[in-house]
Amino acid sequence: MEQSTPWEFSDDRGRLAVAGERPLRIVAYIQAGATLWDHGIRPVGLFGSQHDGAAPDPAKSGELPLGEIPYLGSGGALHPDTLLEAEPDLVVAVTYDGEQVYGLEPKTALELEADVPVVTVAVGPGRSLAEVRERFASLSGSLGRGEPLATARELDAAEDALRQAAGGGVRPRVLALSPAGPDRVHLARPGAWPDLRALAENGVGLLEPAAGSGANWSTVGWADAAAMDPDIVLTDTRINAARPAELRADAHWRAIEARARLLPWNPEAPCSRRAHTRFFELVADTVRETAARA
Repeated sequence: MEQSTPWEFSDDRGRLAVAGERPLRIVAYIQAGATLWDHGIRPVGLFGSQHDGAAPDPAKSGELPLGEIPYLGSGGALHPDTLLEAEPDLVVAVTYDGEQVYGLEPKTALELEADVPVVTVAVGPGRSLAEVRERFASLSGSLGRGEPLATARELDAAEDALRQAAGGGVRPRVLALSPAGPDRVHLARPGAWPDLRALAENGVGLLEPAAGSGANWSTVGWADAAAMDPDIVLTDTRINAARPAELRADAHWRAIEARARLLPWNPEAPCSRRAHTRFFELVADTVRETAARA
């Protein structure tokens, strides 16, 4: 039987969470829950953000068994009592600004923290993908779990393959975006997203939208996206993004779809070696195949 010990963890809001013993019952924001699952930790409940609905977003869930773990709600509709009914001894979420608990209304987070420790891991622009991954690994380690050692070797191999694919003579043009509908599209600013920065650092040719408003996205019409002439398009697969079938009324989207390779991209993917290995392998294979056809 595992011995109980005092537990503490300093989160990325600079707050120290403490408990009399190592937490076992964890409620998590769905992205954080998917990450914990990859480290061998099974949440007892999940919640979504203001962009989610009454059901969990499969794109954010990684390998979580959604049919077996209760989904407690999302965004403004989520009451602290609903979370507390799951009897958590820890709540795990993410933060983009180092202050707010993403997915919870500020009042909800405040009320929740009066009853149960809440920890956040920063996943915003100021942190590299490796740093995000290591922070989750540190949290999981404090909870007595971790990814298998083999996953480190697999990630190293995937990064090597990505660098080799991106370092060839032809460098495909890669555009990351989130479709808003047939009239508008959100173009990702690569520097704002740790996973896109990691691709660029490994040699992938990420396209940068024009300067303007929007720290994470540049919202434009499809004509502007088509004019960037991408060879590969990383397309947001989250439930709040429009599906390709909804976009085909627009001639500019049809031109992109006809010319470019479309790859699924989840800006809120699990922050684990396992998930990042899969992402790097997918991009490496596509970059290599696209360059070979050029």
